[in-house]
Amino acid sequence: MSDEYQIHVPPSFYALYTDARQRLTVPLGELRERYELCEDLAQHLSERASAQHFGTGASTDAVLADCRRGLQAGPVVSPDEAVWVVHRLAELLGWPFLADPED
Repeated sequence: MSDEYQIHVPPSFYALYTDARQRLTVPLGELRERYELCEDLAQHLSERASAQHFGTGASTDAVLADCRRGLQAGPVVSPDEAVWVVHRLAELLGWPFLADPED
């Protein structure tokens, strides 16, 4: 059977769902669905985060921390996925990302 999935899932996302022996902890289809959701969230949040930064003068760190808190407060993504989304958001915006934006 041919795998015709066209979207590249980055290693950083695979790492969220692999065990110590580098085996997936969820089915591949579920991993791909979770990745697409998280990537879409990061893309969607980029405009909001940019507007918050420039509109209110909040620092990039504060904006990223706010996004992380919001993601972790809801049932949509896991805490690890929330961190990945915020990392991806920072990457999309060209902002530096601190190891822990809560500090």
